Amino acid sequence: MANNKYETILIVNPNLGEEGVAAVVEKFRALIAANGTIEKEEDWGKRTLAYEIDDCREGCYTLIHFEAPADFPAELERVYNITEGVLRSIVVARNEKE
Repeated sequence: MANNKYETILIVNPNLGEEGVAAVVEKFRALIAANGTIEKEEDWGKRTLAYEIDDCREGCYTLIHFEAPADFPAELERVYNITEGVLRSIVVARNEKE
């Protein structure tokens, strides 16, 4: 079965500190790599949020492009939702013309 292409943006609470943020991002990098293939990753750094989330005005953004089976994004979102320090996340399918 062919893998589908996805991208995810993860916003982590900067109050975790540099090591804490890196640990959360690494957790998801490892989860994605274990279930698919990471094509590209971009660390967008700390940015001001459009509105306050959980008393935070800033978040550490990471964008990851990956390929995975169709059932994996639901599992990824489930783990995002139960992970301490994740302010927001989204997983979307990419429709790229070759």
